Amino acid sequence: MENKISRFKAREQGFLLIFEKLFHPEPIEEIIENASESRELEFDDYAVKLVNNVEKEKDAIDALISAHLKKGWTIKRISKTSLAIMRLALYEMKYEDNIPDSVAINEAVELAKKYSVDESGFINGVLGAISRDE
Repeated sequence: MENKISRFKAREQGFLLIFEKLFHPEPIEEIIENASESRELEFDDYAVKLVNNVEKEKDAIDALISAHLKKGWTIKRISKTSLAIMRLALYEMKYEDNIPDSVAINEAVELAKKYSVDESGFINGVLGAISRDE
């Protein structure tokens, strides 16, 4: 059965799972299954696609983030919330041809406004720099 929700809500579900993965070594499939059971949630197909593909492309995505950080910064210095949001947005920017960079960046900023403390400018700056360079 296909679960249809707004694209923003699907991204939000994907972000929450990507964020959760940062704390758990289990395979992403197990995290999705446990989250579904424990929270009695049905994840949108697009959210599951995002999470699985972010996990597959994580090294390439993290390399892009690292290459666009200010001098002296490393990926380990980024909050887990911001990292999860940027991974999701960069997956869409680099691997989803039907999603304009501006949409992925805007949605990332909206997630940051909802889930992080004043990091939307940082996220916007890094994603914008990547969009201009790539």
